[in-house]
Amino acid sequence: MEQESLFAADSQQNSPLANRVRPQTLAEFSGQQHLLAPGKILRDIIDHDQLSSMIFWGPPGVGKTTLARIIANQTKSHFVTFSAVTSGIKDIRKIMEAAELNREIGERTIVFVDEIHRFNKAQQDAFLPYVERGSIILIGATTENPSFEINSALLSRCKVFVLKELQVSDIVELLQKALQNTRAFPDLTVNIDPAALQLLAEFANGDARVALNTLEMTVLNTEHANKQVTIDVPALNQLINTKSLRYDKHGEEHYNIISALHKSMRNSDVNAAIYWLTRMLTGGEDPLYIARRLVRFASEDIGLADMRALSLAVDVFKACQFLGMPECNVHLTEAVIYLSLAPKSNAVYAATEAVKADVKKTGNEPVPLQIRNAPTNLMKDLGYGANYQYAHDSKEKLTNMQTMPEALSGHEYYAPTEQGNEKRFKQRLEFLQQWHHEHD
Repeated sequence: MEQESLFAADSQQNSPLANRVRPQTLAEFSGQQHLLAPGKILRDIIDHDQLSSMIFWGPPGVGKTTLARIIANQTKSHFVTFSAVTSGIKDIRKIMEAAELNREIGERTIVFVDEIHRFNKAQQDAFLPYVERGSIILIGATTENPSFEINSALLSRCKVFVLKELQVSDIVELLQKALQNTRAFPDLTVNIDPAALQLLAEFANGDARVALNTLEMTVLNTEHANKQVTIDVPALNQLINTKSLRYDKHGEEHYNIISALHKSMRNSDVNAAIYWLTRMLTGGEDPLYIARRLVRFASEDIGLADMRALSLAVDVFKACQFLGMPECNVHLTEAVIYLSLAPKSNAVYAATEAVKADVKKTGNEPVPLQIRNAPTNLMKDLGYGANYQYAHDSKEKLTNMQTMPEALSGHEYYAPTEQGNEKRFKQRLEFLQQWHHEHD
């Protein structure tokens, strides 16, 4: 928990570059033009000082904290920061009481909660009465979907603003502003090759903090001559090799990417499917989780159109169990390619969903007597098994005996397509329907 006076002089000479050059005004801020360009909603709210509690939702390093500070500065509000990792309910109540006193003397308090999704329900609820009374303006920052991570009562009292990943051009602009800032490297003149600047912006992967930290590390590790530092592509390449991928195995990105993989395979886009698979594996996803999803896909989206699909998916699951990562990545890729290119049918899945709806609607329909088992004399006396017709006794291996509950007679669930092997099932089903029509 930290209280700040936004009007005191900064003493940040020993702080990281990202802090030293943190934008103080909207003019200095880079990115998020869909919210902050003149005439956009958040810009108007700030310019007209019509603040209400809000949630900033976006990936790391896009300016959530900086934007909250700028809002407090521009609206001349008392600014208090909370960390959901270190603050408890006692801390919340203490600050809320101080905010109440400030409100009575006409001073507004903005409470910024970083990683608000890490607060539990009780901690989030502690803000509610103060938000409702207007004692504070709450600004929460989260990398997780607020719909799942923030209490509905608190969320309903906040406006959610989605901050987007910074584009390469945004990062280039941000780095240029940083290099022009006298607080960045006060004792040095930094010259950076445009190609190196572009490379650094691409390496940052949409994260301003990564860009600034990498720039600072490069400056500190490059030879200084007469207080001059020159950064070119070779100098930068010594410090960077691969981008850090943003992937949280338990967060929204996990569900976004597995959804992308599933839908790419469903759309038979083999290249996109391989890409999303590799993103998950590179991000550290459990290969068995992916393999289980492939087994599901084989029946849900391919089914009887290609009966080999399920066998292959199960074989790959076993291979992943046997080998683990990194060796099993080729097996998963093989399965993803096969499933992507296989003929598609959701007839099995559709049949499952249709019959579930009937079961839910009709409940416990009785089993027709003729197909009940009759192991005791009492059950035989009650008609169990009476008039049973043994299909193998007929030439066609077919009978016209009713096996569906009376109330559901005539209901059809499986509607095969003409994709792949399922065409044969459709032909067989049509033959069966015709036979029953002729023998009823």
